[in-house]
Amino acid sequence: MAPGTAARVRKAIAQLGYQPNLLARSLRVGRDNAIGLIVGSINDPFFAEVTAAVEETVQKRGCFVLIASSGESADREHQLVSGLLHRQVSGIIVVPSAQDQSYVEGRLGGVPIVFVDRPPSGMEADTVIVDNKDGARTGTSHLIAHGHTSIAFVGGPLGSYTACMRQAGFELALEQAGAEPRPDLVRNATMTVEDAEKEVAVLLGLSDPPTAIFAGNTRAALGVVKALHALGRTDVAMVSFDDFQTAEALVPAVTVIRQDASAIGHNAGELLFQRLDGDSRPPRCVSVPTTLVQRGSGELPFHRREA
Repeated sequence: MAPGTAARVRKAIAQLGYQPNLLARSLRVGRDNAIGLIVGSINDPFFAEVTAAVEETVQKRGCFVLIASSGESADREHQLVSGLLHRQVSGIIVVPSAQDQSYVEGRLGGVPIVFVDRPPSGMEADTVIVDNKDGARTGTSHLIAHGHTSIAFVGGPLGSYTACMRQAGFELALEQAGAEPRPDLVRNATMTVEDAEKEVAVLLGLSDPPTAIFAGNTRAALGVVKALHALGRTDVAMVSFDDFQTAEALVPAVTVIRQDASAIGHNAGELLFQRLDGDSRPPRCVSVPTTLVQRGSGELPFHRREA
């Protein structure tokens, strides 16, 4: 349309608060008014909060969400994306598990897709992530500021984008402080709470054990907490990347790097609907900052326990 007409239409849209009727659109274009959401695990508190925020955003636009869990399996991710496309959803939001998402690009047929928590590989698309590296750097630097240089990293799994970025931030903080990194203090293959608990017992049994621990995710943090309390070693300082339900109730309460899961979910939903509304700009990456929440465990001063 002519530029003048377009300007008047945009002005009317702004004045009226107009939102497209996606149900009517679904009848016209042959697509459902559903949004597909694939997360790693619906039991994970972080993904649960992201899901709630996506649902809130989607419901405001008269749509509903189809939620599925990939179980961090690449094959399952492939199956779910294919199933949602066959279901003719209006859009898809994915927490990627596969190492390569290029399989998606030629199959979307105009369906917008947004990746969450981890960027896609093999294709360009809208993405919402947290600043994992800077968050881990901040948490580790906080421990260093309280006198700790022998700091363990407990996280994983190996190959995960978030785990790699958080370990990189941990190592960057040590480098910036001039502290010598110790490979024997890095345990980056923990998949479960039990894995992390066992690794902490090994770490504290070393001849030169760590005086502080940075936990790279909530599963690792829960394992670290269980081990420290079971071993009577709550004198060991600790920072967790991401908050968890009992963190404030523990003694000492756990200092955390908090992710704003709600902001991540809302941003993902808004990006998707912008595409549905006709936005044709190049793919964007929204980076949500993290926050250091001091509660006690990360503020424990350096203390070398006598053998």
